[in-house]
Amino acid sequence: MGQDKGKYDFYIGLSLAISSSIFIGGSFILKKKGLLRLARKGSMRAGQGGHAYLKEWLWWAGLLSMGAGEVANFAAYAFAPATLVTPLGALSVLVSAILSSYFLSEKLNLHGKIGCVLSILGSTVMVIHAPQEEEIENLNEMSIKLADPGFLLFATGVIIVSLILIFVVGPSHGQSNILVYISICSVIGALSVSCVKGLGIAIKGLFAGEPVLRNPLSWILLISLIVCVSTQINYLNKALDIFNTSLVTPIYYVFFTTSVLTCSAILFKEWQHMSTTDMIGTFSGFMTIIIGIFLLHAFKDVSLTLSNLPVSLRKEERLLNGNLSNNIYERLNGDEESHLCDTDMQINDNTASRRNGSLTPF
Repeated sequence: MGQDKGKYDFYIGLSLAISSSIFIGGSFILKKKGLLRLARKGSMRAGQGGHAYLKEWLWWAGLLSMGAGEVANFAAYAFAPATLVTPLGALSVLVSAILSSYFLSEKLNLHGKIGCVLSILGSTVMVIHAPQEEEIENLNEMSIKLADPGFLLFATGVIIVSLILIFVVGPSHGQSNILVYISICSVIGALSVSCVKGLGIAIKGLFAGEPVLRNPLSWILLISLIVCVSTQINYLNKALDIFNTSLVTPIYYVFFTTSVLTCSAILFKEWQHMSTTDMIGTFSGFMTIIIGIFLLHAFKDVSLTLSNLPVSLRKEERLLNGNLSNNIYERLNGDEESHLCDTDMQINDNTASRRNGSLTPF
């Protein structure tokens, strides 16, 4: 009975994780369309510090879609392991890339499609080999984890890096470098996921009758989550407004997943109990995702599809063999033309001799 319940919970968590990716992937499209509508109206753009998007219903629809995705993602952690839920976020890359090609006229070439497939394959490998989390039953155990010197050092570094990116790097390079705003969202996202995990434990304790509301850690986690999510939304809007959606989404996934996995490894010390095979598998899966993201980013301007692939291959073959074939062709034609010219000259000479009354000897 317990085994059947475990399978039932697993499939519920899997369904919630997939639906979360669909909602989150669609939210990028809705937000982008809302920002584009504002740009056509002449409103100050989010990338320039404007907040006119708060009056755009499409933007709010995207925000609600993202909220639904985050709620589904939050619920998925209660039914399935985090090692299953987190890598499945790559599906949002695929959803966003496909929808942007239909609704935003952002072309997705063959390299991009291969990149999406590689991202999914890499996520699958990570699901199989990813480390297992330590189970935390209550907020007291969570507070012990949060007070660990390693995590405190990591959290301090994240806050310092975020402040430097926001106040020093962002104003000067945020408009031209896609990594600035995405890095802000990603590093802060590691702390937001930790807050989500803590609040999930608090909610479970609340339903179990524990006095979690009188625990200061519950309110600290809630306030920290609000601050982190607000900052992520602000800078993600700027990145979406300035840069291509099909680039923002996959790069954000890579950076965000890296930050979350690093934070989880420090907070829960998962990697200490992993076998060498699982370590290699996790690393290989993540590198496969990065390669897929590279294909999406590096070849975005290459017009290559399945329909024109044979033509492109023939062109490349002609380029590779062009010099040799042309030289042979020119030599053959040259020899043939010189032979024909010699023959013509000989015939003309004979004709001229006959016309002059002289015969050439045989």
